[in-house]
Order: sequence, then structure tokens, then C-alpha cells
Amino acid sequence: MQVKVLENILKANDAIAQENRTLFQQKRVLVLNVMSSPGSGKTSIIERTVKTLGKQFNIGVIEGDIASTYDAELLSKLDIPVVQINTEPFGGACHLEASWIRNAALSFDLEHLDILFIENIGNLVCPAEFDLGAAKNIVILSLPEGADKPIKYPLMFRKAQVLLINKVDLREALKFDLDTLFTNVQQINPQLNCFPLSAATGEGFDAWTEWLKAEAGKK
Repeated sequence: MQVKVLENILKANDAIAQENRTLFQQKRVLVLNVMSSPGSGKTSIIERTVKTLGKQFNIGVIEGDIASTYDAELLSKLDIPVVQINTEPFGGACHLEASWIRNAALSFDLEHLDILFIENIGNLVCPAEFDLGAAKNIVILSLPEGADKPIKYPLMFRKAQVLLINKVDLREALKFDLDTLFTNVQQINPQLNCFPLSAATGEGFDAWTEWLKAEAGKK
């Protein structure tokens, strides 16, 4: 019975996700579902990306958190539209769902939006199971988390099209072996686009933003 309930939930979510995808395509908005564990740097990467591309593209953010509006308030200082989703009223859910994204998206002027970031709840498990209707799934992995995460949480890395490897400015201090990480990524998803970068220093950001500009140009 539990399996059937879960299947029903996912089927209902997938149906709404497809409606979302159709809406975003009709409005020509590039929607990116950004997922990671807590503290990997989702907000910092979105912040630096907006500062880099904000004059070229109209960017909005749906900010997902269990509680608080801390990150939404930070991003709103960039003079971009931000909508907060808190899951605490829904039992503190560890992921966002397609119906919530639908309601939040309708708060934006989609006709005048180019890129919409969805900052998902910090979790390497649950968010990967729920399609939101995004064009691309982005997973962020920071060096302090270790090179083993693609092996331990394979679904997240299989569902993603882009891996942003954050905090590369710490690689010498951490003695981090990027080759090991790339090997693990290849085992799970050989098609994954990988961008080593640092939200703190800007290292590697050009490659990421060039990819993003190219995707936005395909809309």
C-alpha cells in the first residue's frame, strides 16, 4: 500500500511538472532546478551568476527552504523578482513539488523573464525524485563534501545535466583529488557537464556562464 501511495504521488507530480514544462516553453523561459546538500553554495552561485548576467538577461528565483526567508532576502537585494516557498507548513518537506512551482511561477511576469532559477531544498536525496518541469537539473557539489558523493547518491547525479563543483579555491588546503571526483561522475553519468568553479573568487565562472548564455539563447 505504501508503494502504491508513493506511485500515485509521483504520477500526480509528474503530470503537473509536464504542464509546468509546457508553460515555460510557451513563455520562452529557461528554468533551472538547482539541487545540492546544505552549505554547498547554491545561493552564492546564483547570486554571482545574477551579478554576472543580470544586465544581459531578466532573471528570477524561486527560493525553497524548510523555514526562514534568509536567502530570498539576500537575493532580492539584487533587484530581481524572488518568490519564497517554505515547506514547514507542509510537514517540513525535504523537496519542492511541481504544484508549488506552478503556483510560485504564476507570481512572475513570465513574458519578461529569460531565466528562472529554482533553488531546491538542501538535500541530495528527495529533490531528485520530484520532476518540477525545469529544462535542466543542476547539481552542486562543494569540495568539502568529498569526491564520493556521486557514488553514494547516484540518482541525483543521474537526473542532472550539469554539475557545478564549487569551492575549488580550497582544493590545495583540502588536498582534494578532482580526478577521483571526475572518475566517480563518469561511472554514474558520463553525459554530465562539469564546471569546477568558486562562487567566492569567481574562478571557473566564465565557463559556467557561457554555457548558461548558450542555453538561454536556445529558448
